[in-house]
Amino acid sequence: MFETSPDEMSPVMPASSGAVQRPQFHFTASTGWINDPCGITFRDGKYHVFYQYIPGVTSWAPDCRWGHASGSSLFTLEELPVAIAPGDGDKGIWTGSLAISDDGSAHAFFTSTADPNIAIGRIRIATPSDEGWIAWHKGDIVASAPPSLEVTAYRDPFVLKDGACWRMLVGAALADGSAAALSYSSNDLKSWSYEGIAAQRSMHEQDPVWMGSLWECPQIIEHGGHHLLVTSVWDDDVLHYAGYAVGHYADGRFDGANWARLTYGPSYYAPSFFLDANGEPCLTFWMRGVEDQAAGWAGAHSIPHVLTVHDGLLVATPHPDLDNFHGEPIEDGNLPALAGDVSWLPAETDELIIEAAGEAVVTLSVFDSQVRATTASGAWTMPIADGVRVILDGPAIEISSQSGILGLGVSPRGERYSVRSASGEVSVRPLEMGY
Repeated sequence: MFETSPDEMSPVMPASSGAVQRPQFHFTASTGWINDPCGITFRDGKYHVFYQYIPGVTSWAPDCRWGHASGSSLFTLEELPVAIAPGDGDKGIWTGSLAISDDGSAHAFFTSTADPNIAIGRIRIATPSDEGWIAWHKGDIVASAPPSLEVTAYRDPFVLKDGACWRMLVGAALADGSAAALSYSSNDLKSWSYEGIAAQRSMHEQDPVWMGSLWECPQIIEHGGHHLLVTSVWDDDVLHYAGYAVGHYADGRFDGANWARLTYGPSYYAPSFFLDANGEPCLTFWMRGVEDQAAGWAGAHSIPHVLTVHDGLLVATPHPDLDNFHGEPIEDGNLPALAGDVSWLPAETDELIIEAAGEAVVTLSVFDSQVRATTASGAWTMPIADGVRVILDGPAIEISSQSGILGLGVSPRGERYSVRSASGEVSVRPLEMGY
């Protein structure tokens, strides 16, 4: 993925004037910059997570590599050595995916960039040199932008098994202003043939949701008889949000019916699809604005979200493994630290106020079936249905309902959050490692 600036309506949250507590339940690198998660895989009792990483800096640069972390839980990941680095013809190692062949071998597909135009990448393959997936050997370039199309951007391969063959989607921007996912097929994960455009949508279409001029990280998900295309919405060097369509996918083509927006707020981007240990479909996002510049780290990954489809809409719910870290409910709303899990059933018009050191960090206001999240840096609105759930984890805050999810990076002062509602029903539980 290529980043130059955040959503113009979603400024990156500033770092606190004091030290920022590192999140406990959101993955961050010990130092340096991280963004897109990718290739998330559960294997032999452990999760492996790869991600775009730049050591030694706290801002994006083109010479990304794939960082690597692993652990028995997605909430307890251990940072490992860089898996795939620039060099050997690669200026940068950008986002991709990981596929496991029928014989159990792993294949990483990544965007290889090169001068003079890093916006149009190439798709390259790598395979692990050891059982722990620590060292990786680069292979061939297996796909490039098709000469039959006038492509202005090309990156982010996503590989999936489709019956007896493999298929790969690659995000693209077309010169006519369309965002697209291009389709390739293979029988062996090594030789790939271009099939055509799997799906596209003009940037001029606004109803029911605008989907930008480039799709980054487009992914096809099949669940419960539904096919979904989930993608990041990009336009003119601005990263916007994640959108999706519910439709039908067959023979490398996706026909979208219900187009909708999944994420809101200034933080979420670049969702990565994976199956958890129980085979449930999930997404993890990059969270912008979660950082401590003074301490030398920037960027975080969201908590994982389990996916369901309800009344034709995609619903993302905090992963149930988070419940393993719950403490006993707190009646007065005063958490012992800066981590908690809040369930809120608001009145028709209501407010939920989240404070630290006596200052409001986030205020949630409900009106007309919407919730507005207000911080010192701005305000963002999303639709809500039923109740609202809020995950607090130091500088990372995630708000979810059946109508969408909203992510925030904040800079709380003090060492604990307190939560209170004007009139709605609130349940507050602490989150602590060790439960």
